[in-house]
Amino acid sequence: MMSQSLRASRSLFTRAARQQVPVARTFVTSAVRRADTIQDLYINQLKAYKPTPIKASDADAHVHKFALPKAPASPEEANLAGELSAYEQSVVEVEGQAAAGEAAPVEESWFVEEEEEAAAAH
Repeated sequence: MMSQSLRASRSLFTRAARQQVPVARTFVTSAVRRADTIQDLYINQLKAYKPTPIKASDADAHVHKFALPKAPASPEEANLAGELSAYEQSVVEVEGQAAAGEAAPVEESWFVEEEEEAAAAH
């Protein structure tokens, strides 16, 4: 059975080799893409665009000129001698001491102690 199938396949192969049909090669091409007219107009406008050259004077309208601020007056230039003499003549105030001619302040106790009920607990 195997030999019959080999003979049959051999005969088919020889017949196919004799009957070779000439094959013409063809190329598959897609349809030509139509260009988008709006895109073409846009690209043409981009190519034709010429920007205006930038000048150094263009920034003058948008930038303020820098001016140094006025220097502040030094506190040392004020009446230094007068302030020093006023400080030396001032009276030193110490907390808890009475000033001249006043009575000494009485200290109040703000702490409240609760009485313990020791007898009731036993």
